[in-house]
Amino acid sequence: QVQLVESGGGLVQAGGSLRLSCVASGRTFSSTSMGWFRQAPGKEREFVAVIRGSDGSISYEDSVKGRFTISRDNAKSTVYLQMNSLKPEDTAVYYCAGSRRYWPTGNRNHYDYWGQGIQVTVSS
Repeated sequence: QVQLVESGGGLVQAGGSLRLSCVASGRTFSSTSMGWFRQAPGKEREFVAVIRGSDGSISYEDSVKGRFTISRDNAKSTVYLQMNSLKPEDTAVYYCAGSRRYWPTGNRNHYDYWGQGIQVTVSS
């Protein structure tokens, strides 16, 4: 079993930045693919980014490309999401997720472990 704990959310003005962190425990972190998802009120949970444990490859959802950066520190069992140029439409609860798959995509069903979520609010 893997436990995931997110931190770093909050309220920021449009154009600002936030960095989310997610600390994992309970499994070999370096081999676990780690992703970020988000869910806005009244909407489905959607994929944001993934960094794979198998080869370090990274994928982003189109609307965050060039603004968000996912990274990981295996020594700290932590995955980060640096969010720049934030927009009001980025407002959502952000979830950290872990996958045992070799090459997970943005499909929620590819992820086995989930954090409790953290609120990010971007004001206009």
